Amino acid sequence: MLLLFVATGAQGEIVYKHVDDNGRVTFTDIPRVPGYVAIEVNPKAWSDPSRSLGLAIIQRRLVPYAGFVEAAADRYNLPAPLIQAVIAVESACDTYAVSRTGAMGLMQLMPDTAKRFGIENPFDPEENIRGGAQYLSLLMKLFNDDLSLVLAAYNAGEGAVQKYGNAIPPYPETENYVRKVRRFRSLLDLEEAKSLAQSG
Repeated sequence: MLLLFVATGAQGEIVYKHVDDNGRVTFTDIPRVPGYVAIEVNPKAWSDPSRSLGLAIIQRRLVPYAGFVEAAADRYNLPAPLIQAVIAVESACDTYAVSRTGAMGLMQLMPDTAKRFGIENPFDPEENIRGGAQYLSLLMKLFNDDLSLVLAAYNAGEGAVQKYGNAIPPYPETENYVRKVRRFRSLLDLEEAKSLAQSG
């Protein structure tokens, strides 16, 4: 079970992590017993559409998670560049990213979403990517593989997309999000094609 409450500080946000003898991980903002470790997590500054990171930087940051991305892509029948693009836009590849609304980890899983897909530790890269990919796969089925609607639902919730008649909700953040993920996905698709051509 995951317990997470976030305390906001001048430099960022602090959560405390504890691993018990059985490997069970707990997060809290109030460590009530010895053994908790403080972790400073970054506010979701990258949600500002004016902020952008270069493709080369994103590619370097994605390297440690390549195996988890490939495994999730295979398991849920998704393109790996799509998962990578969501990670890039959601968290700028920050494992410990926490938004002000409570979304956590690389693919910014909300607590309810993490629980929905059985994710106990959203700050664990493998678990987070697996949960995010599972959610994307569900949305692909729900919206008939319409990528723009899938991304809009990932950002704003499937209910918001359905509320507007299976269309992208007229929210500036969501509209920007869809554009940014699609752009990163296209760039990553191109890089993957170049890599395959060179290796062939």
